[in-house]
Amino acid sequence: MSRSAHPAGPRHADVMTEGHYTAPPADLNALDEKVWARTVTRDEDGVITVGGIGVTRLAEEFGTPAYFLDESDFRARCRAWADAFGRDADVFYAGKAFLSRAVVRWLQEEGLNLDVCSGGELTCALDAGMPAERIAFHGNNKTVAEIERAVAVGVGRIVLDSFQEIARVAHIAQRLGKRQRVQIRVTVGVEAHTHEFIATAHEDQKFGIALAGGQAAEAVRRALTLDGLELIGIHSHIGSQIFDMAGFEVSARRVVQLLAEVRDEHGVELPEIDLGGGLGIAYTSEDDPREPHEIAKALGDIVTRECEAAGLATPRISVEPGRAIVGPTAFTLYEVGTIKPLEGLRTYVSVDGGMSDNIRTALYDAEYTVALASRTSDAEPMLARVVGKHCESGDIVVKDAFLPSDLAPGDLIAVPATGAYCRSMASNYNHALRPPVVAVRDGQARVIVRRETEEDLLCLDVG
Repeated sequence: MSRSAHPAGPRHADVMTEGHYTAPPADLNALDEKVWARTVTRDEDGVITVGGIGVTRLAEEFGTPAYFLDESDFRARCRAWADAFGRDADVFYAGKAFLSRAVVRWLQEEGLNLDVCSGGELTCALDAGMPAERIAFHGNNKTVAEIERAVAVGVGRIVLDSFQEIARVAHIAQRLGKRQRVQIRVTVGVEAHTHEFIATAHEDQKFGIALAGGQAAEAVRRALTLDGLELIGIHSHIGSQIFDMAGFEVSARRVVQLLAEVRDEHGVELPEIDLGGGLGIAYTSEDDPREPHEIAKALGDIVTRECEAAGLATPRISVEPGRAIVGPTAFTLYEVGTIKPLEGLRTYVSVDGGMSDNIRTALYDAEYTVALASRTSDAEPMLARVVGKHCESGDIVVKDAFLPSDLAPGDLIAVPATGAYCRSMASNYNHALRPPVVAVRDGQARVIVRRETEEDLLCLDVG
């Protein structure tokens, strides 16, 4: 059962989750390369290092909690996705996972496009120099001001999410003397194997226009008749943190069926299909994500096969990896504060961060792993729950993991795979200060998003 079943928290609802782990790992000091960024290792003193720098030195210079991002790994993953899909497809990095001006520049240099879903993300992209034509603009409720700016600067595509938005974008584009390239986002009725809140292609949710009842076909008809729009394709996104390609196969088949209907009804073969993102990463050793070249081949084969069956030319494919690129490249470093053993249950390990820097465990029941980072230990393993410092019983970072039983206040522990949706969803709950993001590469570390200060908090408080 979910811990969110009762608003007062898990103890009040008596739905404490069962431990995920049934037995401790063979070696508490080992670092699973599936889970950690590619340059992460331990030095001769047992200290975890990234980009050639130990976390003890990083903590001294940048403090804790902090996100440390392996820049070399990020760039390598960008190249891997670009190479896997090649020149006949488009890769749009999903900026919602994590966005900063440094990240935008890395994307440009590595040849990726950028997907944004708010005016703020668009501002960040443009300010960092991303060409507007390489930007896609998403969102289920874009404001008039956001649309006006997107059209005015010439974004490469706007993904239309409703009948109202079809008319709204067309009107704004016509008023500005533009013809805006657009895609229509459809919900294809596929139930992705993921958490309810991040499954986005079943019909009972806020995104897209349903295939059912001819709604998507009607949306296409309207878009084709409006002078301000250039309809270039169909968009489908079935969810997030997905490992099984079966959902993509069903989605592609239904989207291709729509393309065939458009051809038969309007005499137009739309040239593009966007299958979204949502490919999973390894948060724990039990996760088994696919490599970009495997995903590219699988998606390409699916679309080609379905188009051949429908007698259509194969459209240009777009994908939108966000988590799959940035997620594995970062870890969050914490300092241990208090340690509370609960006899017969587990040991609670409190750190100097929590749900303000990683809401995913509380929000999605997300699973993470954790490691003692400032040293190695030969002590017996203890079942631990890593919790934050916030006034909330659901303030859990890692539900259940094994840590050395000699863990002590002042030790540093690290939670890997926190590059996606941690800093971007961070909050100031309890007036916490959001941590910095520090990029590390080839023995050099630099802040790309600075730590908030108390002055930052107070400067917004005009009372």
